[in-house]
Amino acid sequence: MNTLIFGGVAAWGLLLVSCISVNRTMLAPPFIAGASFVGNKECTECHAEHTEGFGSATHAKVILADPKLGSTGCEACHGPGSLHVKAGGSRGTIVNPQKSPDACFQCHLEKRGEFSLPYAHAVSSGHMSCSDCHDPHAGNAVKGTGASLHTQAESCTECHTAQKGPFIFKHNAMKEGCISCHNPHGSVNQKMLKAPDSNLCLQCHATGSSPGMLFAGGRDHAGNPVNGSCWVAGCHEAVHGSNASHALRY
Repeated sequence: MNTLIFGGVAAWGLLLVSCISVNRTMLAPPFIAGASFVGNKECTECHAEHTEGFGSATHAKVILADPKLGSTGCEACHGPGSLHVKAGGSRGTIVNPQKSPDACFQCHLEKRGEFSLPYAHAVSSGHMSCSDCHDPHAGNAVKGTGASLHTQAESCTECHTAQKGPFIFKHNAMKEGCISCHNPHGSVNQKMLKAPDSNLCLQCHATGSSPGMLFAGGRDHAGNPVNGSCWVAGCHEAVHGSNASHALRY
């Protein structure tokens, strides 16, 4: 009986993946019927463009707990690679997160929930993939950070071209990135906003002690109603930028 228990624990241990970079534990890597793990060395022979700088990536800390194989970070996300190697890299023999987010959701369970909210990017439906905004093979996996010259806002405006400008007057929030106002994975609010009304603007524009006091563009908004949103009623509707007014088309 003890032998059976020990054997079961050992087998389960081979499936554990330590997600050190995000302090999570993934119970099992992606499953591929009939395949076994081969280790990162096999991957580097064909995928040098992804593996050369992978050592500095936060996802490089995601490893399979099997010391006999050495480093197996690639297979933690892409599944066991023996069939893929045997088939000469044929598609369909390895897990491709660009085709399905399930490989990412094994660690990022909360993102699966966010993508199920009423307003979310179309990742779960397959019209987008996590890699449209993230690069798991470099840095902290978020495009437009670290030494990159490509900003987070530029990642968003590759698709949302109308918000890119150029504008004569640009909303300063855009300099911080679109995530200042939006939750890119999903929200209960329209347009994936972090808040549905003026409370979103008040996070940056509130001054003074009065609950309704706003100060922007040299104008005191203390008497203005703030129960609705600042970008309706023809006031500040050009929230990304304007070519007409520094008040964002007031």
